Amino acid sequence: MTAAKTNTARPVALGIMAMTMVVVASNVLVQFPVHGMLAGVNLADLLTWGAFTYPVAFLVTDLINRRFGPQAARRVVYAGFAVAVALSIVLATPRIALASGTAFLFGQLLDVAVFDRLRGGAWWKAPVVSSTVGTVLDTILFFSIAFAANFAFLGYHDDFAVGAAPLLGVFALEVPRWVSWALGDFSVKVLVAMGMLVPYRLLLMWLSPSPNSTAQG
Repeated sequence: MTAAKTNTARPVALGIMAMTMVVVASNVLVQFPVHGMLAGVNLADLLTWGAFTYPVAFLVTDLINRRFGPQAARRVVYAGFAVAVALSIVLATPRIALASGTAFLFGQLLDVAVFDRLRGGAWWKAPVVSSTVGTVLDTILFFSIAFAANFAFLGYHDDFAVGAAPLLGVFALEVPRWVSWALGDFSVKVLVAMGMLVPYRLLLMWLSPSPNSTAQG
């Protein structure tokens, strides 16, 4: 094993562990709406607890990408995907696990590609843009596969999720609750992802970019 591979193995392993914990926790928490009222809005109609934990996955991917390059980041994504899906099948439902795995894989790979393309710009540009576009794809894939009636053949079916309710809890237009959940979760995920810029920036103080990072992957 070369010195470079030895130096990369431990942080990648830690990244895989962190990614697995984040995704499994999010898979479970996304099944629980946030019950409460805010300015007259029923939060259960537009938000689940998973929105507060999942953005950490992009922090993990982006830090590995910044320090070790896209190839190492994709290794974290692939391994995290496999382990998280396996554990999610036990802790959640097969349909939630499938939805989460599909959304996670494609959303994270898009994040890796966009981040790598923008890595030469301002320190904040790559994580902001890549996590945003990755979250868009992830949200669309997850909520449609996990809750939409069109995917009911996959098994798990949540009557509350497909029940009609005012869009975002405030508009006259009624849509399945999962649509408002998707919009609400996306909004919170973006806000949390912006908050992740603080630990991202602090961690960059201890992580110097790898000289060969742009050549990897």
